[in-house]
Amino acid sequence: MRLIYSSIPLIAAILLAGCTSNGRVSEPLSSSPVPSPTSSASAAPGGSTIAVSHGDGARASGSASTDAGGVKWTAPKRWVLGPEKPMRAATYRVPAAGADKEDGECAVFFFGPGQGGGVEANIERWIGQFEQPDGKPSGERAKRQKEMINGLGVTTIDLGGTYAGGGPMMGAAGQKKTGYRLLGAIVDGPQGAVFFKLTGPAATVAAARGEFDGLLRSLAR
Repeated sequence: MRLIYSSIPLIAAILLAGCTSNGRVSEPLSSSPVPSPTSSASAAPGGSTIAVSHGDGARASGSASTDAGGVKWTAPKRWVLGPEKPMRAATYRVPAAGADKEDGECAVFFFGPGQGGGVEANIERWIGQFEQPDGKPSGERAKRQKEMINGLGVTTIDLGGTYAGGGPMMGAAGQKKTGYRLLGAIVDGPQGAVFFKLTGPAATVAAARGEFDGLLRSLAR
């Protein structure tokens, strides 16, 4: 009997470890973001729900309405909704365009109220993930803009060059990708910042520019 009781804490610890092994780890948006789980389903028109992403499958977004942090958006039909990834509200594969052999990716992050770092700090971090072929500072090439979209504050950035960022969670650790481009947007949502980060070969991102702008125009509370 004493052996059984002494084993209970050990069993509980094992079960807890099993639960937390599915916990989500974020792509660092600040020095020490506090992870916060996002909903596994999102509101769709008519009050129904769609899964943001589960398992290893991928499917066309079909202009499905998705939400995170109190912000809703509609993804382009051509983009493919990918499998669930750590601390992402959604991940979209953007089909390659022109002579590009690699698809682009649009990752959407939400870390919870007050989490993820400030707007300027994240913009600077994104800029720091790029190098310029001529050696000039990427900050000089970055195009920034702030605007209100459907009552939501949105800060955007457009930058090209050699992509040296991403980190191990993005699958690009130690890899530099020339001829890349970033379209980023940070939305001041009711429940906290929502981050949209589209990266990929320059031609592919250029072809998706109108779609990315359309996604931003679809933002709503």
